[in-house]
Amino acid sequence: MKSRKASDLRSLSTQEIEGFLKESEESIVRLRFQAALGQLDDTSTVKTMRKDIARMKTILTERKKLSN
Repeated sequence: MKSRKASDLRSLSTQEIEGFLKESEESIVRLRFQAALGQLDDTSTVKTMRKDIARMKTILTERKKLSN
């Protein structure tokens, strides 16, 4: 899985980022279950997803601080 770049995320609207964030959080839960059951082939996808989620949350926090 390819990670999302911060510059690409910044060009999206807040609603789009929130949508991607929700999808990513649901996806990481499924990946963790697969890893626990030994069904996950590429375990680096969990790390990539965690970083993407952190990147999205950072951008949302920055936007929130700028709007205040």
